[in-house]
Amino acid sequence: MVAKSILPGFRLTFAYTALYLTLVVLIPLGGMFAKSFSLGLSDFAEHAFSERTLLSLRLSFTTAFIAAIANFGIGLIVAWVLTRYNFWGKRLLDTLLDLPFALPTAVAGIALCTIYAENGFLGAPLAKLGIKAAYNPIGITIALTFVGLPFVVRSVQPVLEDFEKEIEEAAISLGATHWQTITKVILPSLYPALFSGAIMAFSRALGEYGSVIFIAGNIPFKSEITPLIIVTKLEQHNVQGATAVAAIMLVISFTLLVLLNYLQSRRKKRGV
Repeated sequence: MVAKSILPGFRLTFAYTALYLTLVVLIPLGGMFAKSFSLGLSDFAEHAFSERTLLSLRLSFTTAFIAAIANFGIGLIVAWVLTRYNFWGKRLLDTLLDLPFALPTAVAGIALCTIYAENGFLGAPLAKLGIKAAYNPIGITIALTFVGLPFVVRSVQPVLEDFEKEIEEAAISLGATHWQTITKVILPSLYPALFSGAIMAFSRALGEYGSVIFIAGNIPFKSEITPLIIVTKLEQHNVQGATAVAAIMLVISFTLLVLLNYLQSRRKKRGV
């Protein structure tokens, strides 16, 4: 006989979940699509598929993807350092990692812009090397990497902390090198967490606005992200045009996220 759970039953929790998702997600998104489609097909296409919008979409998705890949590697290294080594200032570093969650995005954008501008602390040395790190796609990628890094680190940390060191010692005792132990024993167990963190970082980067507009330069056709186009149309009281652009971005984002999650689930099933 199966013991009854102390938690509410499936019907009650499922009804609450469905109601919550309907009110918070489905109705607002449905209203957005309805507003955008009220333009008519020709006007919808004019806003959603204009050259300026398409270039901004390419920039937003490209920089978000590059930032997610960068965080994939950087997040693994940072999580490894925080879980495997004890050093002075470790707690402070661990706390600082959560700053992108706590800081207002505008504050983060101003700070990054100040540091990476041509006369900034890091921007000046880079400028001497011929690298302009602000007011261009490079600056956008830096901002998106900054806001996405905690997602990867916080996803990997618990897995590394629970990983038994005896397994590593067994691999080494059986003749495996340190590199083989990392690539054949440790990394396979981290891949699901790494991909989950990277997907969350990618999702956050797609909709990022405040930390990007200060360092992007916002030059039409060159360094203008899609969220900025949406905000600009809203400021011009062009609500239908803004929802048309938002609808296209939502469809593309949702399709990519479904694909990434599908690939991740297949990887889990294969045990990779």
